Amino acid sequence: MRRYSCEDRIEHFIDIQMSRPQEPHRPFLPFGNPFKFILPKGSYLSPKLLALLNAFEESLAVRVKNLKPGDKEDILTLSWMTQAISVLCAIHTDVKTLITELEFPVCDWDEKWIDVYLDNSVKLLDTCIAFSSDISRLGQGRLYLQCGLHNLDGTSKQFMKACSSLDGWKQHINSKNPRLENCFAILDSLTESLNLPKIKNSARGKVLMRAMYGVRVVTVFIFSMFAVTFSGSTKKLKDLQVHETCLWTEAFVDLRDFISGEIRSIYSNGRLTALKELEAVDTSVKKLYPIIEDGVDPNEAEQLQLLTSGLSEKAEKLSVGLDLLAKEADRFFQILLTGRDSLLCNLRVGSTVSNQAQANTNVERTEVR
Repeated sequence: MRRYSCEDRIEHFIDIQMSRPQEPHRPFLPFGNPFKFILPKGSYLSPKLLALLNAFEESLAVRVKNLKPGDKEDILTLSWMTQAISVLCAIHTDVKTLITELEFPVCDWDEKWIDVYLDNSVKLLDTCIAFSSDISRLGQGRLYLQCGLHNLDGTSKQFMKACSSLDGWKQHINSKNPRLENCFAILDSLTESLNLPKIKNSARGKVLMRAMYGVRVVTVFIFSMFAVTFSGSTKKLKDLQVHETCLWTEAFVDLRDFISGEIRSIYSNGRLTALKELEAVDTSVKKLYPIIEDGVDPNEAEQLQLLTSGLSEKAEKLSVGLDLLAKEADRFFQILLTGRDSLLCNLRVGSTVSNQAQANTNVERTEVR
């Protein structure tokens, strides 16, 4: 399967929007309690459908529970963020499997569900592009660090050049990514559309919509944590509210409160970022910079060596972590893209079959006449 660069993604994103069926815009219905619509009182599900729903929600609960770190120090590390993206890959794949198990092809879906899916998938792809661009931006900062460390290596150390490189790193890391600015508006929109429209005469539809509700809640939450982490601000941090009857609710609320509380604590202490590996590099730079700024005293040579070595190790850890996160983010992008393309393809096939059937019916009527 083709891998998309950040630029390719942007071009494909434009193609995606152009490929949407050209129909009049249908606004979302006003939403209230999600399960008033999804599983209204008195709704009946067969034992098979109930078993499929319970199995899906129990699996989702386990995946969410496993996302809670055992130690606060593991919160919002690059490895945790990579694990979070892996969970998103898994649950989005799980819902595709559920559709197959429900024997519920897209051609049988209500038009409103398709509208919601197409709209949400575009917004998630757009957010993925923004996150990937910021991961790339952070990765580019390693060049400044490598130059700085190179100028401190060997016998003829060039302190002024090293300081210049470290200054460049500080400016680069503190720069704002304009693509992130739209993420919060997109996430607000996704949050508002979490409650799904009323479902009539479709038990399979009720199961699918409830399952998709869980997937979308977890996706919006994780993306919100990423947006706050990359932006360096808690102003847009919100505690996402969910319905209490889902089997995954307890695990989700526990994770939400744990992560959100720690993020607020991190930024209240005036730290540059909630991202642990980036903070570690920043701390090392701050310790090293004053020593080399005015030249190094011979008595500080050993300390310089230790600080330089420490910065090198932390920079390498940051670099490796960003690479792994970028690969996992790309995998999730591919899953979203494949799911959307598959749905659009099925819609086109279904439309062709329907048109052919109608044409055959018209021919038969003409022959009868």
